[in-house]
Amino acid sequence: MAGICRHTGQPISNLQSALQGVEVTLGTRLYSRVMRRQFGAGFVEILGKKLSPKRFAVFMQLIAVAIDRWEPRFKVRRLTPQGSVEQVRLGAVGLTIEADFRPKAHLSPPDFTVERSVSFGLFFRDGKVQTLES
Repeated sequence: MAGICRHTGQPISNLQSALQGVEVTLGTRLYSRVMRRQFGAGFVEILGKKLSPKRFAVFMQLIAVAIDRWEPRFKVRRLTPQGSVEQVRLGAVGLTIEADFRPKAHLSPPDFTVERSVSFGLFFRDGKVQTLES
């Protein structure tokens, strides 16, 4: 056991805890936390604006940087957009993230040894984030 599920209160594995951390990070607006103002991803401000290729690239980069900064157990390798243009136009964006899983990177002192590569999905709809483990 590495943590507690924030939805059910049940024990979860270290990988599930890291995925939950990604979900929390990406679902938090910048400057919304009193004691940790920089926490979050910063992409919520982009949602609802006209989507251009450049803006979509910024959106994906903000996600990768937020994961690298706030969830040290993952080192992002690649983000791949999922879904059709019409789904994106309607505000439903999917991403597949390939990352190195480093289960002890959040401990003190950190151990950045990669245990394995993982792939998981993120789904954004109506300003909410959902992780989908592959």
